[in-house]
Amino acid sequence: MKPTPTLVATAGLLALAVAMGVGRFAFTPILPMMQAETGLTLAAAGWLAAANYLGYLVGALGAARLSTTWAVRGGLVLIALATFGMGITHVFAAQLALRLVAGIASAWVLVHVSAWALAWLSALKRTEASGVVFAGVGAGIAGAGLLCMLMMQAGIDADRTWQVFGVVSLVLVVSIWPAFGRQSQAANAVSVPSTPPRRRWQADQRRLIICYGAYGFGYIIPATFLPAMAHAYISNPVVFGWAWPVFGAAAALSTWGVSRWLHATNIRRLWAACYLLMAAGVVLPVIWPSLVAILSAALLVGGTFMVVTMLGLREGRRIAGADATAFMAALTAAFAVTQVLGPLVVSAVAGVAHGLAAALTLAALVLVWAAAILWRSAR
Repeated sequence: MKPTPTLVATAGLLALAVAMGVGRFAFTPILPMMQAETGLTLAAAGWLAAANYLGYLVGALGAARLSTTWAVRGGLVLIALATFGMGITHVFAAQLALRLVAGIASAWVLVHVSAWALAWLSALKRTEASGVVFAGVGAGIAGAGLLCMLMMQAGIDADRTWQVFGVVSLVLVVSIWPAFGRQSQAANAVSVPSTPPRRRWQADQRRLIICYGAYGFGYIIPATFLPAMAHAYISNPVVFGWAWPVFGAAAALSTWGVSRWLHATNIRRLWAACYLLMAAGVVLPVIWPSLVAILSAALLVGGTFMVVTMLGLREGRRIAGADATAFMAALTAAFAVTQVLGPLVVSAVAGVAHGLAAALTLAALVLVWAAAILWRSAR
């Protein structure tokens, strides 16, 4: 049965909500709980985050070799199981392994769901609905943040919170399981844009890989440590816990809004503008250390990071032609390499005065540099 636009958008939204909102970023709102309950240090948190991001790199490198059915279904089940597992072990090595597995599976799902949804929506002439699909990441992040707030208010510990996330993920997976059956894979052969001349495509490919890689390092530090930064200013979870839902809500609303007028704008200049806004959000807590600045950073970074993902993968599909899935996997791999560096940098400078501020400043500078490259390459 041929998918409808509503089915594609809904299945894509829920798949990305589980893959990214839980598999990638559930750790972020749970981190303050783990710090308070088990004494998890900032350096150890950095290693757990890096393990997940390293897994994301491994998953991105191998994603193109998998079929969409196996990548999406298998990836979503692995995410649910690995997330539940975080709530039943305190062995640090086991937690590192679980975060690694969740990262691998998240990359499989992101690459294949993105390619699958963009192809079908293009074939169905409903490309504007891609904003709904990519809003799933922000919706998952916002939902995870709100659920963590409720857990903290109810006095429920981090272990039980991980377990609840695993169960909720599995329920969502069951609800969208039929959408990614073999009968839905015909999109691989439809509506693929023509490939530009080979020499120009290779040069442009390298440029996009560099710029998308810069995004990985630029956003990952606030995306990992925003709630922990907010917790440094106020201990009430009802207040500091809002940092992550604000981040997710901004991500969901921005992708939905921007997708409605993409046809009327230059993709690369919009991408560059998003980088400048993101850089402002990244550096804001450095120049104005306060809870208000952190919440503003959540709004600026959250409001641009999934727009950049949507723009980057959309532009990658346009210039790659028949190699779209493989090139989107290459973009994701470049992003994964650089985002591994962010938490490791934080772990390295965690014991140094103003170390986190220096890491945030460096991330902002990388984003400004990439914005300049994108602006010059706009055609």
